[in-house]
Amino acid sequence: MKTRRTVANTIAFLTFTTMLMAAQMQMPASTPEGSKPAKASAAPKTLTGTVSDAMCGAHHMEKGKSAAECTRDCVKKGTKYALVVGKKVYTLDGHEAELDKLAGERATVKGSLMGEMVMVESVTAAKKAAK
Repeated sequence: MKTRRTVANTIAFLTFTTMLMAAQMQMPASTPEGSKPAKASAAPKTLTGTVSDAMCGAHHMEKGKSAAECTRDCVKKGTKYALVVGKKVYTLDGHEAELDKLAGERATVKGSLMGEMVMVESVTAAKKAAK
């Protein structure tokens, strides 16, 4: 008698869960205006800053290592390259080989800006400022 009740409850629970999932899949996706993903800007942006990683940003956490070494280690551990421009940190997507060469150095990045992410089109070493 007890096992019949347990089986019946389990079947009822699974049926209810399946109905909820089916109903949710049929609902239209509604997102408030504030939570829509940022659209890519039409024109490419040019940003100049220091190549870092998305985890450390402007302040590297690995003591005893240079900014370049810390950046490369963090990227090997799975974080993305980033560009620190003033107080903003932009996550960079693409051109990892060029970014690796410029880790810890100033660089100029051109690409499409989507919120805090830049889809990188080109990377060059930043020109030295005239004294």
